[in-house]
Amino acid sequence: MDLWQLDATDLARLIRNGKASAVDAVDSVLKRLGKVNPVINAVVRVYEEEARAAAETADAARARGHALPPLHGVPVTVKINVDVAGQPTDNGVVPLKDFVAQEDSPVVANLRHAGAIIVGRTNAPAFSMRIFSDNALHGRTLNPRDPSVTPGGSSGGAGAATATGIGAIAHGNDIGGSVRIPAYCNGVVGLRTGFARIPSFNPSSANVGRPVGAVLMAVQGPHTRTVRDARLALEVMARGDRRDWRWNDVPMQGPPPARPIKAAIVPEFPGAKTHPAQAAAVRQAGKHLQGAGYVVEEILPPDLERGVELWHMICVTDVFAGLWPQMQKMGDPDGIAAMRAWLELHKPVDLTTYVAALTEREGMLFRWMSFLQQWPLVIFPTLADLPPKQVADVTVEGQKQVLNSMRPALIAPLLGLPGLAVPVGRHDKLRTGIQIMAMRNREDLCLDAGEVIEAAEGVVAPIDPVPA
Repeated sequence: MDLWQLDATDLARLIRNGKASAVDAVDSVLKRLGKVNPVINAVVRVYEEEARAAAETADAARARGHALPPLHGVPVTVKINVDVAGQPTDNGVVPLKDFVAQEDSPVVANLRHAGAIIVGRTNAPAFSMRIFSDNALHGRTLNPRDPSVTPGGSSGGAGAATATGIGAIAHGNDIGGSVRIPAYCNGVVGLRTGFARIPSFNPSSANVGRPVGAVLMAVQGPHTRTVRDARLALEVMARGDRRDWRWNDVPMQGPPPARPIKAAIVPEFPGAKTHPAQAAAVRQAGKHLQGAGYVVEEILPPDLERGVELWHMICVTDVFAGLWPQMQKMGDPDGIAAMRAWLELHKPVDLTTYVAALTEREGMLFRWMSFLQQWPLVIFPTLADLPPKQVADVTVEGQKQVLNSMRPALIAPLLGLPGLAVPVGRHDKLRTGIQIMAMRNREDLCLDAGEVIEAAEGVVAPIDPVPA
């Protein structure tokens, strides 16, 4: 088996035991990148020279007998919207192509501290604000399973890279599904961490601040092909940075919940036209958990439809005041059209209504925390529908269908909860998939359940992309 086919856990073990070198691992992944990336355009900046130099340094450290960190020599990718020292944080925007960061963002620094080697940057839409990974600076990323549909967004390059073996771990971030949706579209594992689990800011723009919705909802997280790698990546990425006032130092393993663990499943999300294959995936996940001793019941958590409305009220108002003028000035035509369609469907609100929405969100959180005391796990479809066709969001009607499908993805960010996307089942060329949600700081419960489902479904293997 070639090294690029291994997950991070196995690859790190081989390097640690001297059965493979970091140079071998980087060479293998770069060779794989050279073969498949021209087909899918997932990695839009390749750091071949830097990665090889880092691999040589890693091998020298092992030869000297240094203690090795958990990802020593493992090739990874990071998204184009986080700071990497000496490289542009372009976020898919042409005028930002020379906006060079002076230091690493915390999540990048944490990956490096763990010994990971960054081989490239993955694609996203302009300003990371669509579930299509397409922009005027880097072009369009294609779904390796079906190039006619989106690879997801905004971390679509990360999902496509992971699916095709360009690195075992791909960094992403999520404010409305941007880790979980690409994981679903590409048939891999994606962990949206809960509020404050991973330090999250860009030093290049930290002094400017962010809107309230982004502060409360935007998080970092990994794409992987195995659930155990998602657990490993979480532990690595969550190393603290006290400059982020939100970061909280809590154990990775929480107190054991009452047994048997109860899981509420929601096969058909309220207000959304759920595709039968996605509903079937949720029910199948429930059967897998039931077989492992979980108590599973179809039951609705509180306020789902209202929660979707609150997400839009908060985020649209933030975007209209801040990002929309920037998108109009610097974005590409499709990004502008998609955002305009969103703003036509969901209008920004006045200050009184905005504050009321944030207050109502607080009440919803209390009701959800009470619900999660009884039902520690909640399982939704990741998207209600199958992945949409490329560029489906540039008309009002198309955007309406996309946003309808996204409804299940909006609850976790609204409430700051973790969500683990796991493939379950298949539909034609694509994997269907579900997301497992739990209380804040209980990513461990999501991962435990994900491992049960993975054991029943089989571990994801890297794929060759389908030609366009």
